[in-house]
Amino acid sequence: MERLGGTSEEEDMDMDLEVKEEDDDDERSRTLVAAEEMGGGFFEEEAASSEQIHIHGMGGRRSRPKEEKERTKLRERHRRAITARILAGLRRHGNYNLRVRADINDVIAALAREAGWVVLPDGTTFPSRSSPTSSQVGKPAEASPLTVAVAVAPQTTPHLKGLSPAGGQISSGDNRQCRLKGVYTLPSAYDGQYRQGVIVGERCNENFSLVASCKETANEKQVIDLPQRIPERDFAGTPYVPVHVMLPLGVINTKCELVDPEGLMKQVRILKSINIDGITVDCWWGIVEAHAPQEYNWHGYRRLFQIVRELKLKLQVVMSFHECGGNIGDDVCIPLPHWVAEIGRGNPDIFFTDREGRRNPECLSIGIDKERVLRGRTALEVYFDYMRSFRVEFDEFFEDGIISAVEVGLGPCGELRYPSYSVKNGWRYPGIGEFQCYDQYLIKSLRKAAEARGHSFWARSPENAGSYNSRPQETAFFCDGGDYDGYYGRFFLGWYSQLLVDHADRVLSLAKLAFEGTCIVAKISGVCWWYKTASHAAELTAGFYNPCNRDGYASIASMLKRHFVTLNLCSELRTLNQQAGFSEALADPEGLIRQVLNAAWDVSIPVASVNSFPCYDRDSYNKILQNAKPLDDPDGRHLSSFTYLRLSPVLMEGCNFSEFERFVKRMHGEAVLDL
Repeated sequence: MERLGGTSEEEDMDMDLEVKEEDDDDERSRTLVAAEEMGGGFFEEEAASSEQIHIHGMGGRRSRPKEEKERTKLRERHRRAITARILAGLRRHGNYNLRVRADINDVIAALAREAGWVVLPDGTTFPSRSSPTSSQVGKPAEASPLTVAVAVAPQTTPHLKGLSPAGGQISSGDNRQCRLKGVYTLPSAYDGQYRQGVIVGERCNENFSLVASCKETANEKQVIDLPQRIPERDFAGTPYVPVHVMLPLGVINTKCELVDPEGLMKQVRILKSINIDGITVDCWWGIVEAHAPQEYNWHGYRRLFQIVRELKLKLQVVMSFHECGGNIGDDVCIPLPHWVAEIGRGNPDIFFTDREGRRNPECLSIGIDKERVLRGRTALEVYFDYMRSFRVEFDEFFEDGIISAVEVGLGPCGELRYPSYSVKNGWRYPGIGEFQCYDQYLIKSLRKAAEARGHSFWARSPENAGSYNSRPQETAFFCDGGDYDGYYGRFFLGWYSQLLVDHADRVLSLAKLAFEGTCIVAKISGVCWWYKTASHAAELTAGFYNPCNRDGYASIASMLKRHFVTLNLCSELRTLNQQAGFSEALADPEGLIRQVLNAAWDVSIPVASVNSFPCYDRDSYNKILQNAKPLDDPDGRHLSSFTYLRLSPVLMEGCNFSEFERFVKRMHGEAVLDL
């Protein structure tokens, strides 16, 4: 039967369905646009795959016209492209772990967990401090999939920026956003300025998510009050601090060949594009002088240095006289030279030794600095010959200013300390460690010191100092009021720590001869656990005589001053994720950093820094920046340089690399645009 206008009822129904579908599409598009305006968007619609319209009634089913199918496909491609970009942004900049074909429920669940909620597999959602009732478990969620359940806010809601002070009411624009998404986002603070939107870029650091859920009630909306991120300090216009990136441990293999030069050049080019100042690389004694005394192979390092020169970057090199492998962060194994290991099998006292007689082959004992036990040479002579060979081999790089600094290894991990907390010997954080003075050469030195003091019976190490994994209060030596502060304790610790200072004094004297006119660097370990106790037990076993009533770093700084050497502090960072571990160990990394900085700056020597463990989040970078450029220093002093540990595929990933680029700009004193 024909109708006015010449259309049939079936055609009219088709048109009505088409208009409804277009309206739905428009609504979805408006939702996605609003979602993007609010902070990146969090919704993905499932694709409509059907190519036909099912008409119930009149007993029929008919195919959609061909042009309508094409229009539907175009709309669907547009929706898919938008949602793909939204999800890609969440994964890249927000570090959300969303599956390949994530839907709205996946995104809402991720948001709920971000805000501290628990989301069960069936969709049941409740605050983490409460638990679902038995009737809730296994019961489908009654709320709309666009709504996240929230707890009832307190009667009096604190005034939040972006909210009216009365009752936590939300503006009409924000109400519109709530209706669209079922999520209301609190303002976030960057550099003292607030912007509105979900903080997707901060997903790398989960401790500072400012996402709040919202649920519409009859008369008002109630908002969860979550802590806001402390506004970041603005480093624009602050002093320029150079940033170097340390290369991977295995960039040079045991045959002294450069591993994957093309891949390395590609990565270094990318680092160059964000204006890093240079790279740092270990020159391993165990590779270069591996097979015979005074037979040096620098081939792989020459190829590496040429790449650095081509890219017009600076180069810092480390004279690594220690073993690589077995410590936290080591992913390759580079032992000491084979000929040194052969000597050690016949004379194990060339290595540091603990109370149980366990040898530590990480590095040579400082007791043989002047002992001719290395094929007729002393340890000092071996170190000097190695450094002199390097200086001669790469003379052109020194003359051209490519090599800007040389760090000289002074102990395990290249740090000035004893290997008191060796994982190989069973140490686990936060154990106090053990004294490492039981080889025959150090025992002989202790005996001479005791006799010179007039108390020969002091020629022994403490017998009540516990073991690697003891706690200070579990030992009679390190407990409050323990023997560490008695007459014998002060004598022993003074001797033990002074040996370390004397060792560095001798090695750095030779380094100044070998590298005259070049910046020399000495690395100090940041042993921060048990720093809040009276004895500072972990520092004492590592060789830093730094109890609460004595400054153990002043003598080290004074020695470095005599040689005009830069102090490089290997420091740990306290993030919210680490609070529990630091609290348990009564650690204070910030306090230790302040003490070392003051000791160095009091004698006017430069201070550089390197992070102990890899970091990728903004909170850790902010800690580094605060230490690099102290806000409260009356003289405006700052670090001379910073070395990032270390180049890796994880660092080069999108979100991580963006944060690192931002960090470099702030270290350089540039203004940054918050993402």
